[in-house]
Amino acid sequence: QLQLVESGGGLVQPGGSLRLSCTASGSFLDYNAQAIAFFRQAPGMGREGVACISATDGSTNYGNSVKGRFTISRDDAKNTAYLQMDNLKPEDTGVYSCAAKEYYSCAYYFTESEFRTWGQGTQVTISS
Repeated sequence: QLQLVESGGGLVQPGGSLRLSCTASGSFLDYNAQAIAFFRQAPGMGREGVACISATDGSTNYGNSVKGRFTISRDDAKNTAYLQMDNLKPEDTGVYSCAAKEYYSCAYYFTESEFRTWGQGTQVTISS
């Protein structure tokens, strides 16, 4: 069974950068065939789709609030997906979780209901 673990969260000042990792264990064949996404949840808010990357051609989709600042990538040889976050803002604060979808591609408007396997989440705090 596929399992996901996030790492790389922390406290950063506004304008700074962080890189999150999402590492898979268990069924690597499943991982390599599945789209991977990062979601985030701010305190008292619902879960928001941040970025998604497809399994075959590596095509990507982003939430409107992070376009131009965040970049998602994947290294299937390392069973790991990455979220590079630049020019961070206080409103980027939240718990970031990665998730795997039992299908190879990302929907343009991807939502949490499409994703079956989830990591435990990592806290990202943007504050001066």
